[in-house]
Amino acid sequence: MSQTVGLRRGMVIRFQGHLYTVLDWKTSHSGKQRPTVHVKLRELRSGHIGDRSLDELGKPEEVTTETRGMQYLYAAGKQRVFMDTESFEQYSPPESVLGDAMPFLTEEETYRFLFVEGEPLSLQLPDVVVMNVADTAPVEHAGGSSSVYKEARLGSGMTISVPLFIKTGDRIRVSTESKTYLGKEH
Repeated sequence: MSQTVGLRRGMVIRFQGHLYTVLDWKTSHSGKQRPTVHVKLRELRSGHIGDRSLDELGKPEEVTTETRGMQYLYAAGKQRVFMDTESFEQYSPPESVLGDAMPFLTEEETYRFLFVEGEPLSLQLPDVVVMNVADTAPVEHAGGSSSVYKEARLGSGMTISVPLFIKTGDRIRVSTESKTYLGKEH
């Protein structure tokens, strides 16, 4: 029987009083020893990523999770305020929960949060988001060259490189993983 039975990407487990999400795992064999299962984990509160062997983890205790839609309302200093779209309860998750997603937050948009034991512990961004261009240089023509870019400041304050034909007020698709321009939204 495989040691990885029940182990899956995205599951949340409790280990030594901390909550982790399983990012990946792999099995390694060395000589005549029994296989070792290495599990890549992200600590949900701090965002730190580390590796553990399944032997260290023992039998992982899976924690029940829930995904809820939360509307981003406003920023209050360094805090971001969200409202649960079903209960209308407001939450101000710490920056460690929002992490790399902060530059992609747009007021009044709804985002998915992973809740564990009634607390939002992880923001789940889609692979692509649509954002407004708040400011960029005037439209230019590059004589048919599509590999020339200029900087554009988005509504969230993030700056990315966009093609010369993009103008202030345009809506563009942006990759949340690479923070790059993917195309113009029509």
